[in-house]
Amino acid sequence: MNVEESAVIEEVLVERPIHHYAHLLPSIFLVGPMGAGKTTIGKLLAKHLKRPFLDADWYISEKAGADIPWIFAKEGESGFRERESRAMDELSAMPDIVLATGGGVVERECNREYLQRGLVIFLDASVDTQIHRTKKDKNRPLLKNDNPRAVLEMLYQRRAPLYKEVADITVATGRAYPKQMMNEILDILIAYVKDIESKSSVI
Repeated sequence: MNVEESAVIEEVLVERPIHHYAHLLPSIFLVGPMGAGKTTIGKLLAKHLKRPFLDADWYISEKAGADIPWIFAKEGESGFRERESRAMDELSAMPDIVLATGGGVVERECNREYLQRGLVIFLDASVDTQIHRTKKDKNRPLLKNDNPRAVLEMLYQRRAPLYKEVADITVATGRAYPKQMMNEILDILIAYVKDIESKSSVI
């Protein structure tokens, strides 16, 4: 996370009574393409819910004692995906967390099953948004080529149906500031919990 993102997290204050409902929410898992803002939004959401924030890529790196590019270089993408699935099994079993996942997590069926253990928010970002947000990031092994746009377009076409398959909530990113996005997400979560409460009272 860069300095600008860190500053955003400190500055964004959203007035929503989410604390009244936080205990009724399961663990929250953020999915979406590279550059969708999963880490930034995840940190903000965790702050408002007063929950631990975890990032799957950071977790994998810490377990491996190496960064993601090193894992890709030494073990290939298949090796990384094996590590990612083990991490997802462990992380998705943790209660009351906010978890940012990697862009390719949905491609494995076992990971999609792990995601069913919580509430999944799909942060949907256009390829233009992804290009803008990842162009200076050197920690993206899949984009180390002469045509990152083509790679992002191909990945989005392949993964978008899978993001939609696992998502309980979908939020478009890239068109609003973090504060606006947080307002939208918190309103959706409050409505989600109220809906659960109303159904429970009927039963």
